[in-house]
Amino acid sequence: MARRLTLSVERFPIAGAFTISRGSRTEIAVVVATITDANGIGRGECVPYPRYGESVESVVTLIEGQADAIGAGIGRDELTARMKAGAARNALDCALFDLEAKLQDRRAWEIAGLAAPTPAVTAYTLSLGTPESMGEAARAASHRPLLKVKLGGAGDPERIAAVRAGAPQARLIVDANEAWRPETVEANLAACLEAGVALIEQPLPADADALLAEIPHPVPVCADESLHDRAGLDALAGRYDAINIKLDKTGGLTEAILLAREARARGLSVMVGCMLGTSLGMAPATLLASQADFVDLDGPLLLARDRDSPLHYDGSIVHPPEADLWG
Repeated sequence: MARRLTLSVERFPIAGAFTISRGSRTEIAVVVATITDANGIGRGECVPYPRYGESVESVVTLIEGQADAIGAGIGRDELTARMKAGAARNALDCALFDLEAKLQDRRAWEIAGLAAPTPAVTAYTLSLGTPESMGEAARAASHRPLLKVKLGGAGDPERIAAVRAGAPQARLIVDANEAWRPETVEANLAACLEAGVALIEQPLPADADALLAEIPHPVPVCADESLHDRAGLDALAGRYDAINIKLDKTGGLTEAILLAREARARGLSVMVGCMLGTSLGMAPATLLASQADFVDLDGPLLLARDRDSPLHYDGSIVHPPEADLWG
């Protein structure tokens, strides 16, 4: 039996709403690639992201374009050579990883040459809102050890202060999603320092972040939208102290593993992050969690429902996946 590729588009409701500087939504759409052969089935999930020019339709088309190659038995390295980094390649790469694990009766981390993953503390995200609403959300989540705070530009110092007052003991990551501007970035950095923030994600737009090489970083600054895969590392020199690795940006776990190693070699700290997704989308990224400085794999915690055989979360502790889910 030749390998067969099938696709499904699935929608999951968010618990409430999820708001960042670019907008708000109440559900997510994910694309699941399933690769079947005579002896096993592998699955991979991706989240098309409009910020990177992706839609559900475009990602489905890209994946469908690889059906013949998948049927012919290509592997992950060949896939990387055939497709550019992005959500479509992520779904296929993770499906191939899962299929390899099933066929070899081994766990995916063994195939990847990684240490067995261990439980890790994940950030829990607070959506963008008014200082008052974000302070209240921080109080409700103040039992969590690590909070990720979505910011939006004007009024961010007040938001940061309100969150810190609401959760005085939590470590804080702030994520501006490119919303700061050159005239406000230093004041916002100072507000983060005052609040004891541990990391600042993507303060400036990806095409206007050169200023970061010219100003002090009182709090470490992490590249998200400014970096997708290893090809973008050179451009970060002097601008960033850390990178956020997301499989939907790297185009799968295969590239993510290589990116993490190269970033470490360059002295960059590593965050393992995610788009909003289900446990199937988070599972491959947990393989990198134990070697990351920050983990942000809270996607399923923000959904109203998840998959069968989901990842196990014990508060903010995310556990590695069972084989029934992935890998």
